[in-house]
Amino acid sequence: MTKTILITGASSGIGKVTAKLFAERGWNVVATMRKPENEVELRAFDNIFVTHLDVTDAVSIRSAVDAAIGRFGRIDALLNNAGYAIWGPLEAVSTDAIRKQYETNVIGFIETIKVLLGHFRANRAGLILNVSSIGGILTFPLGTLYHSTKFAIEGLSEALSYEMREIGVTVKIIEPGDTLTDFKVDFVTDDAMPEYQPVIEKFTQGYKPIKAAGSEPIVIAEVIFKAATDGTDQLRYPAGDDSVAKVAKRKAEDEATFLADIRRQFAIN
Repeated sequence: MTKTILITGASSGIGKVTAKLFAERGWNVVATMRKPENEVELRAFDNIFVTHLDVTDAVSIRSAVDAAIGRFGRIDALLNNAGYAIWGPLEAVSTDAIRKQYETNVIGFIETIKVLLGHFRANRAGLILNVSSIGGILTFPLGTLYHSTKFAIEGLSEALSYEMREIGVTVKIIEPGDTLTDFKVDFVTDDAMPEYQPVIEKFTQGYKPIKAAGSEPIVIAEVIFKAATDGTDQLRYPAGDDSVAKVAKRKAEDEATFLADIRRQFAIN
C-alpha cells in the first residue's frame, strides 16, 4: 500500500525539497503551507496534494488533516517542519514577538501532532518526524529565542516517544545544520541599546563562514527519507556534515571546552 506523509511548511526550502523527494520515491504527499494558491511546482505531481495549513491556526490544521485523509484515505507520517527564527538581543524582542516565535515553533508542532494522534491511535501505527536543528543541541550568540524553541522540540519529542511506542507510533528528531535555503530569520535590534552592538558585529562576522558551509536542502531531505524508512528505533538524526561534526564534538568535549570554542568562534570575551 502506498504510504502518505503530511508535511508542514512545504512552500520552500527543506519542506518543498522533501515533498518532491518523497513523491519521486512513490509516496503520496500532503504538502501544506499558508498560501497554497501561490504554489505551482508541487501541483505538477499527481501524488502531491497541496493544501492550506497554518500551524498557528488550529482550525486550519484540522481542515488540512481531514482533507488529506479524504484525498488519500490515511496518513502514515507527519513531518513537522514549519518554523522561523527570531535573532537578536533578548532585551530588544517584544513580548508579542516572543509569543509568536513559540506559537509557530513549539505550540504549532504540538497542535499538529495532537490533531493527528487520534488517526494514528486508531490505526495503531504512525510516524512523527519533528524538525529540530543543530540549534537544539548547541547555541550561538543572539539566538536565545530560536534555540530555546528547538531545545523544547528536543525535549517534547524524546518524552513523547515513550508514550507513542505503546500505541505503535514512532517519534524521530531531525537535526539539520545550516542549510542553503531562504529560511525566514527576523533579526531584532534596538538603537536605544548600543551596548549590544559589539556582540551583534561579532556574530555577523563569525556566522559568515558557518553559513557558507551549509548543506543543500536535498541533503537534509535524504536524511528525512532515511529516518522515515529505515525501520529502526533511532531517535535523533543529525543532518548535514556540519551537524554531524558539531554533535560529535559536543559529545566528545567537556562543557567548558565546548563553550569556550563557541566563544572563540565569535570572538566573545
